[in-house]
Amino acid sequence: MTGMPDADVLIIGAGPVGLLAALDLSSRGVSAVVVETRDFLEPPNVKCNHVASRTMESLRRLGIAAEVRAAGLPADYPQDVAFRTSLTGIELSRIPIPASGERYTATVGPDTTWATPEPPHRINQTFLEPILARRAAAAPGVTLLNRTRFHSFAQDEDGVTATISDLDGEDERTLRARYLIGADGGRSAVRKQIGATLSGDPVLQHVQSTCIRAPHLYGLMSAEEPRAWGYYTFNPRRVGHVYAIDGTGTFLVHTYLSPEEADDPGSVDRDAAIRAILGVEEDFSYEVVSKEDWVARRLLADRFRDGRVFIAGDACHLWVPFAGFGMNAGIADVLNLTWLLGARIAGWAEERILVAYQAERRPITEQVSHFAMSHQQKLAKPGLPAALEEEGAEGDDARRAFGVAVHDLNEPQFAAAGLNYGYSYDASPIIRYDGGTAPGYTMGAYTPSTVPGCRAPHLRLEDGASLYDLLSPGYTAVCARGAQVDVLAAAAELRGIPFSAVEVARLPAEYEHPITLVRQDQTVVWRGAAPTAPEAAALWELLRGAV
Repeated sequence: MTGMPDADVLIIGAGPVGLLAALDLSSRGVSAVVVETRDFLEPPNVKCNHVASRTMESLRRLGIAAEVRAAGLPADYPQDVAFRTSLTGIELSRIPIPASGERYTATVGPDTTWATPEPPHRINQTFLEPILARRAAAAPGVTLLNRTRFHSFAQDEDGVTATISDLDGEDERTLRARYLIGADGGRSAVRKQIGATLSGDPVLQHVQSTCIRAPHLYGLMSAEEPRAWGYYTFNPRRVGHVYAIDGTGTFLVHTYLSPEEADDPGSVDRDAAIRAILGVEEDFSYEVVSKEDWVARRLLADRFRDGRVFIAGDACHLWVPFAGFGMNAGIADVLNLTWLLGARIAGWAEERILVAYQAERRPITEQVSHFAMSHQQKLAKPGLPAALEEEGAEGDDARRAFGVAVHDLNEPQFAAAGLNYGYSYDASPIIRYDGGTAPGYTMGAYTPSTVPGCRAPHLRLEDGASLYDLLSPGYTAVCARGAQVDVLAAAAELRGIPFSAVEVARLPAEYEHPITLVRQDQTVVWRGAAPTAPEAAALWELLRGAV
């Protein structure tokens, strides 16, 4: 490009998606400027409460996982989800999820048997985002421009020029970069400028969210049941959710409005609704920290890219806050993109490799949006039994049956192995397919597979090392002992493609071929026996976007 750019990549938005984009680019030696309207370390709204396992795996690669897992709730605070008649009422059932301090050793809970080096972690975004911001501020090649407003961009065949200013519009200036990522949220200015449109279901449900401070609330709960991270409450007066934010008395209360109330949300008595969810009387006092009214939606952008400009996260998909998978899907988006951009900027990939971003990510986010919408619709109609709060045998039976029902409905959400690991890229231009059929993609169930496009099943080597810790920045051949990878390695070296091999003494059954080629994001891109030189050359040309 003509002149010296201010950075290789310009990122609009410094939420978790934008910050992780900058951190990942930095790890690849790619420079980035991040533009954000908020002050440095200004806390976000109390919202996303969950970092998915696959996100934690990426944080592990970036050297952040331990710091994130140590933040949020106390190390001994259970991350269970409890179902109750009210927060202080009768417990109906519970999904056990270990506290962070025992996450690597616990054996009780539906997600403790997952094949991963990094289980999920419950942490509110108000704790997560400052960790990412501090890391980004210290990362080589990353510049944070806080209290800065993005206005518009223009692109040409060499790069992108963005116009920015101070918050008040003063000191207008331009930034030049090779590429631009819009991680600027649901009202994305970048999305609007590239002409991408959102479509889907604009209104699924109206919700009142209130962050409260009430340390004495724990004393009103049953001492017979351990604390929980999340509480789903069901009673004839109000259905809601409560999440522990810090484990010491700060809670986020979601009040779900009925279709009739949705016509006039302002008429709903927020305080009365909170008290019905908590199960407390009028003399109970609490402090309102913040409040936000929002609408659950299912919207997806028709495209994720225009030339050198890309959108990620809420800028390209909005759905029900479904166990934090809005944020986690956004992180998966942008780390897919930064791997591709890193390959292109490093010079070993062609520009065509960037076509893979939309081809891979858009179908997956569309599927997840339907998972979220379907689950929300089931939750919106819980069908409360009449005897739910009655004393005696009839009430006991009603609570037992309802407790089983809500437990079984929600366990796939909070122990979503399928959602984490089960998706596959089935129409990517940079994956060599072989006719194998990937297992079905569901929310709860995961079937390990090495069909190209799937996540390479996790395994540990004889010395206990995680396979994922050994993946190269480009591609890694996971191979049986004695498998010949010299031809693959030579063809990769000729093209400057990062390549390594991991020999495994005893491959799991899912690894059906002597060699399985895996991208750094754990995606299988090819499998087979030792290729000939022409076959290896053709394979690498496809993988680097030259075909």
